[in-house]
Amino acid sequence: MNAVLSTVVTAVILLNIGGVMWLLWWTSRNRGSQSQAPTTGHVWDGDLREYNNPLPRWWLWLFVITVVFGLAYLLLYPGLGNYPGLKGWTRVKQYQSESANAEAVLRKTFAPFAGKSVQQLMSDPGAVRIGRNLFLNNCAGCHGSDARGAPGFPNLTDRDWLWGGSPETVLTTIREGRAGVMPAWGTILGTRELESTVAYVLTLSGRTPVAGDVAEGKAKFEQLCVACHGADGRGNQQLGAPNLTDSTWLVGGSVDTIRHTIAYGHQGAMPAHGVTLGDTRTSLLAAYVLTLGNAPP
Repeated sequence: MNAVLSTVVTAVILLNIGGVMWLLWWTSRNRGSQSQAPTTGHVWDGDLREYNNPLPRWWLWLFVITVVFGLAYLLLYPGLGNYPGLKGWTRVKQYQSESANAEAVLRKTFAPFAGKSVQQLMSDPGAVRIGRNLFLNNCAGCHGSDARGAPGFPNLTDRDWLWGGSPETVLTTIREGRAGVMPAWGTILGTRELESTVAYVLTLSGRTPVAGDVAEGKAKFEQLCVACHGADGRGNQQLGAPNLTDSTWLVGGSVDTIRHTIAYGHQGAMPAHGVTLGDTRTSLLAAYVLTLGNAPP
């Protein structure tokens, strides 16, 4: 805040404290006997009068102690405008101190797992348990707490991997992230050829289409789609292109969803966690994710 506002804030605070001290002094005056104290004018039952006695000494001293404490606090810590306080405390310093302490605890926790391979961590129940906690804190927002994903977010409990499921590949995915792009073909295909392409894609997974020319769809698929999904539609893990011949669908396998995906495309991104988590924590995460492949369907 600027100097003028700082001065006003300081003055208001000090005047308020001074007013409190004056009020305490004023209420402690005229400490005569009860019979000499003025009454408030309130009378009950004919002779029960309310006297305007000052507060007890011990009560007044409690108030004085709180005022002294407040003055000491304002002397040591910021509270009077721009005055920084004798201790020089700031929220930033407090945050940095607590972050450093937390990081020291984390380093001690992760030290036993540093330098171990993903395969070694997978066989360590303690490492897998910590990996699960890391997953819940960093990955559950997209993949779900049970890691079974949602439309547009892969299910990590099956054995269907867009980019490959080896320990090295999963570790790379977590560290560096992934970006998958399905281009939009709606304007290029048009309505009739779009329906034919949908029909052919359905046949790849053994389903019977209800509309469209499968032969025409196959021709369009070979023209536009084989570069990523392959001539047999089994995908390409080097590109993150899904296998279209199974029953696993990233964004959904209904006819309407397949039509929408072909027409408008789809973009997905897996954020990189290597910089924020570091090598040990990403390895623990990879170990936990790989153990999920043994989960029942």
